[in-house]
Amino acid sequence: MKAIGIVLAGGNNYRMKELSQKRAVCAMPIAGSYRSIDFTLSNMSNSHIQSVAVLTQYNAKSLSEHLSSSKWWDFGRKQGGLSVLSPVVTPESSNWYRGTADAIYQNLDFLKRSHEPYVVIASGDGIYKLDFNKVLEYHIEKKADITVVCRDMEKDINVERFGTLRMNEDYRVEEFEEKPLKAKTNTVSCGIYVIRRRQLIEMIEKCAEEDRYDFVRDVLIRYKDMKRIYGYKIKEYWRNIASVEDYFNTNMDFLKPEVRNYFFKQYPDIYSKVEDLPPAKYNVGSAVKNSLISSGCIVNGTVENSVVFKKSYIGNNCVIKNSIILNDVYIGDNSYIENCIVESGDTIRENSRFVGEKEIKIVVEQNERYVL
Repeated sequence: MKAIGIVLAGGNNYRMKELSQKRAVCAMPIAGSYRSIDFTLSNMSNSHIQSVAVLTQYNAKSLSEHLSSSKWWDFGRKQGGLSVLSPVVTPESSNWYRGTADAIYQNLDFLKRSHEPYVVIASGDGIYKLDFNKVLEYHIEKKADITVVCRDMEKDINVERFGTLRMNEDYRVEEFEEKPLKAKTNTVSCGIYVIRRRQLIEMIEKCAEEDRYDFVRDVLIRYKDMKRIYGYKIKEYWRNIASVEDYFNTNMDFLKPEVRNYFFKQYPDIYSKVEDLPPAKYNVGSAVKNSLISSGCIVNGTVENSVVFKKSYIGNNCVIKNSIILNDVYIGDNSYIENCIVESGDTIRENSRFVGEKEIKIVVEQNERYVL
């Protein structure tokens, strides 16, 4: 493909509450065995983008460990590859990334060293499948300066937390609002953009000269009347991990057969780092209904409508309903958990009870197994 990829994975989202205290949002576990960034990287690999840079910053340790080998997404090539770029102190700059445009500016060398004419910029917290080749073909056909991937959201979705855009009959963007107080349209930006590489360099350098740091506000919105910005509308599944509720609902979506079939049984595939773990073990007395149980788990109790991630243990007579159990959780005997997200590495003592009433409850307990 005639493009390089940039994955924006450095931001912190306070609406994720305790879940973002130990990891970047792009490293959030999804569907039992994946991280949210796996979907963007898989889309780029499947679109034959050979050179990809992941821009990390906030709580990047677990994300960097996940990206320690590029072979899982087939980026281990002589040409191109996967680069993980964090802010560094240089003679020119000693700042952290002050925004998405500033993150790209501090890594302009990646753009300038590349030879491909186009750049695909994508957020690392989106759950979707997309052939970027089709977006690039559309971009060239429209003779666009910037192409924004967008989607019409369902009526029950709160679109005020997204960037919303309005297009004319030719799909040229006429209005773009970032997190409006009152949305005028239900068409939202998916945080995926295609732009010519040289033009991106020029725009980002202009932003830096004027002390502007945000790609949406200082490039898309500022240039919408001066540049040819078009929308590429998708209809397939797309979700954004932007809040606890979003994260919970996205994982619950994977309990639907049609969603699992779309992501895991239809070409192209979604790739992730693979751990050598035994298959899940269901002991006598266990009962599992409409749930995802990952490798390395041991189940002794009852699990209904839940997602249980790797290396978790569920004790005797436990009941887990409508919940997400993250990696390496120990749940003691006779515990009851409903409408909860249990943080990774937790130790839940026996006879415990956690129930989310009006909203999803996040359970964070000390891991007594590893305390000295």
